[in-house]
Amino acid sequence: MKNRFSLLVTGLAFVAALASCSKNESTKNVTPVLPPSHPITAGNISGFVKGTLLAGSTYTVTSDLTVKKGDTLAAQPGAIVIVKGDAQITVDGVLQVLGTQTKPVYFNSDVQTPGSWGGLACDSAQAVTIKWAHIDNAGGPDPTGSPRKTVSVVSQIAVDIEDSWITNGQDDEISIRGAAKITILRNTIVSSGSTDGEAINIKDGATGDIAYNVVFSQAGTGVKLETNATVPFPQTIVNVYNNTLVSNGWRRGAAEPGRGVSIGVNAIGHVYNNIMVNDYQGFELFTDGDAKNTTYGNNLFFATAATFVDKTVTPTVTVNLAANFYPSDGVGKAQGTDLISVDPQFTSFTGSFVLPNGAANPNDFHLKTGSPAIGKGNTTYNADLGAYTSDGKGNKH
Repeated sequence: MKNRFSLLVTGLAFVAALASCSKNESTKNVTPVLPPSHPITAGNISGFVKGTLLAGSTYTVTSDLTVKKGDTLAAQPGAIVIVKGDAQITVDGVLQVLGTQTKPVYFNSDVQTPGSWGGLACDSAQAVTIKWAHIDNAGGPDPTGSPRKTVSVVSQIAVDIEDSWITNGQDDEISIRGAAKITILRNTIVSSGSTDGEAINIKDGATGDIAYNVVFSQAGTGVKLETNATVPFPQTIVNVYNNTLVSNGWRRGAAEPGRGVSIGVNAIGHVYNNIMVNDYQGFELFTDGDAKNTTYGNNLFFATAATFVDKTVTPTVTVNLAANFYPSDGVGKAQGTDLISVDPQFTSFTGSFVLPNGAANPNDFHLKTGSPAIGKGNTTYNADLGAYTSDGKGNKH
């Protein structure tokens, strides 16, 4: 009996030792070994490329650049990319642009004029991440002469665009299609679209969040949601909240008025806490949008004048701005939680309606202390309205 007891104790000790070993292995923090960054030497680049654009280095794209499928192009904080001769950066692999607030990444043309390089064509990309980047003056003409989009994706991938500045493009600034999973947060999009183009154009089953963005002086619509007209499912389903959308839609004019936010072609939007000021039209829920499942409210609409004359057509058209907060040809209706014709009290605003493509933004869309937009939000999203919120979660620009 004694021998059996000793064997039992020994066996239990052995099992305990195994259990202890197993627990230690399962809870041990393993630091991943990062692969080499494959640094790209500063200077001229063209053709096929992969690796890392280094912090503080300047690169000149002398002709079209392509990231092949399976390859990654990364950019460290402070990298500068200058594009010459209307060249385009095409990404079929992975794009990782990782700037910081103090050291953003820069993309611009050598001449620094609107529409002077091709943009980031990520239509077939495997993943796209852009954080703290300046992307300026893209949208140069394609071989047919049509303007190109600044950032475009047509893939069922993750797309994360945050804290970036996109200015002076010629067509859509952010165009996402193909059931992508999107995170578009805290960006500032200014003076883009020559005579057409949306700031953020989401189609074909994409889902995710668009929040805390500032869109000023876009030719077309600030945020546009649609599903494919011939492929109604999967639906585009996006939360659109706490954006500040000002002076949009005028360069395209009466032929297709731009809106602060629009939802059509079987798309679903949840539209809350946005501020829309001096837009050609405010929020339009088209008759072909999914009105049954779309929800909205707690949005602020304001115009600094009762009317404005649209000179893009002959004869000119006098636009009744308050009547356009919810356009009559849509099915959207003012909600009891909306703030209608209420001045949001921006820190500074010139009151502009239409400005040329490429014009600077002289305004400060932070809210003054005591703004009526503070504390009027749907708290599922934020207690405040607009991109700049008092809890610090909003736009950092």
